[in-house]
Amino acid sequence: MKTLCGLALSTCFILLASAEDTPSTAERISLWANHAPVGDGTFQSADATITVHRAAKPNGAAMVICPGGGYGGLVSGAEGHGIAAWLNGHGITGIVLEYRLPKGHAFVPLLDAQRAIRTTRSRAAEWGIDPKRIGIIGFSAGGHLASTAGTHFNDGDPQSADAIEKISCRPDFMILVYPVISMGSKGHAGSRNNLLGKEAKPELIELFSNEKQITSQTPPAFLAHALDDKVVPPDNSKMFYEALRMNGVPAKYLELPSGGHGLNGYKGPMWDAWQTQSIEWLAALSVIPAADVPKP
Repeated sequence: MKTLCGLALSTCFILLASAEDTPSTAERISLWANHAPVGDGTFQSADATITVHRAAKPNGAAMVICPGGGYGGLVSGAEGHGIAAWLNGHGITGIVLEYRLPKGHAFVPLLDAQRAIRTTRSRAAEWGIDPKRIGIIGFSAGGHLASTAGTHFNDGDPQSADAIEKISCRPDFMILVYPVISMGSKGHAGSRNNLLGKEAKPELIELFSNEKQITSQTPPAFLAHALDDKVVPPDNSKMFYEALRMNGVPAKYLELPSGGHGLNGYKGPMWDAWQTQSIEWLAALSVIPAADVPKP
């Protein structure tokens, strides 16, 4: 089975992630100025970008958005700029991350996600954002990236010559929708192979199996997954949720009865359900005001 949610051929992702998906009013920002770290102390002539969609009536909350794509492409339309528009409708600044694909370098997507969070905090005052209300949202393999950012973070490097790198990259909350979580047998083989390689080292499989990386410091999380998802088993969300609860981290897991992977193509009652309930959850956490929750 192949879908638009990160598991089709990479050429399809490239078409979906065209510049036509980006509204002209959004601000696109380079994260690395074409000098991006690989994770082993070396750099590559490559870049990642964020596109900042500011709400007409902002409430101070922001979310970095990680589109899916199986770590082989980016579905930045429906799972990126479309999500930003939805967030804007609830007063939340939406920041679409077009992260680098691994291509043999497992740490580059995480480095990009961390940089996106640090950059957002560094410009919080300019963008009308509360630096303590910056979350991350991801779909499919983008959900793996979001959960990786939520389980692998630091307070910043106070010795860095780069002012942005001195800032914390911990997200304040996570929303994970039909996410890949594990790099083990219950994960998604295509995402694992693209991220870690077909002959992945056991220590990397362990490190990037995020259900095993949760501590009491992991940020709160909302998860949604269809029980009939045949592409990414719902056990991914269930394992993550259970580990959060065991560590005393506030969490909600929405089990959807149907919709498969992609929730019927990003529409219909299952798609509406996670959106409605995640906004209610954000209000319950006091991330957004109750006034920005839609009326029944």
